[in-house]
Amino acid sequence: MPGSNCTQATEFSLAGFTGDLATQVTLFLLFLLTYLVTILGNLGMIALIRASALLHSPMYYFLGNLAFVNLCSSTIITPRMLAGVLLGTKGITYAGCMAQIFIFGLLLVTECSLLAAMAYDRYVAICHPLLYPLVMSPECCSRLVTGSYLLGLTNAVGQTISMSSLFFCRSSAIDLFFCDISMLISLSTSDTTLSLVILRTSSSLLGVPSLLVVLVSYVAIISTILSTSSAEGKRKAFSTCASHLTALSTFYGALIFMYLIPRSDTSRAGDKWAAVLYTVVTPMLNPLIYSLRNREVKEAWRRLRKIK
Repeated sequence: MPGSNCTQATEFSLAGFTGDLATQVTLFLLFLLTYLVTILGNLGMIALIRASALLHSPMYYFLGNLAFVNLCSSTIITPRMLAGVLLGTKGITYAGCMAQIFIFGLLLVTECSLLAAMAYDRYVAICHPLLYPLVMSPECCSRLVTGSYLLGLTNAVGQTISMSSLFFCRSSAIDLFFCDISMLISLSTSDTTLSLVILRTSSSLLGVPSLLVVLVSYVAIISTILSTSSAEGKRKAFSTCASHLTALSTFYGALIFMYLIPRSDTSRAGDKWAAVLYTVVTPMLNPLIYSLRNREVKEAWRRLRKIK
């Protein structure tokens, strides 16, 4: 019987990075700086998109929502991690862990869907420019964004319900700095078949189609660019997509490194740093990538400074 030899856990213990005080202080300062850059960068991107008429286009509508998702995903992970590094606080309540799973599951699928929508936007803009105003109308963009959040909500509800039915011993310890669903499933003392089925089904139905949309869109984009005879046209097209491709590479690269590359039980430290890349670093990089590599964002910022 599940739980017959132990008491149901009311909280989980989250693993830290190191016991060395000097290293803890260094990590705290590094993560704090990263979090501040994440907050300022994403809030700044949202404010700039709203304030500048130059950025009132479908691509930046999606980008504003992506910045909001990055802001939220970082906020539910990083402050708790900072407290753990600085104060040595390792415990997280059962309710807090379930809340973290729900919010993170919502934001993860939402971000996948938004990136797919942005890839489709670039596909229409480059491959069918004459149809772009019709296809990417405000109504269509609004539906794509709303659908992204609804897909995220569907994933979050399913994952949370499946996790809440599992039993965990009081001594359960998570060898990460946040409540990772795959880690929790491996710690459960009850039958995890249904939870694994829901996790894999959600990944297959919600995650894989988004990745396929991205891949198909960029195969078509690259094919169109290569068939363009003008060198200047090729340069402009590649420049338009460069920032999006960089964001896609960091996001999906972190996901693959975290969940798909096989690891032995002795490589737990590597898992933690892979999780840092995905949950802490990636939300910081997106606003930097789009501001440093995007001429329209630079121009909008320059005009806004002139007005002030």
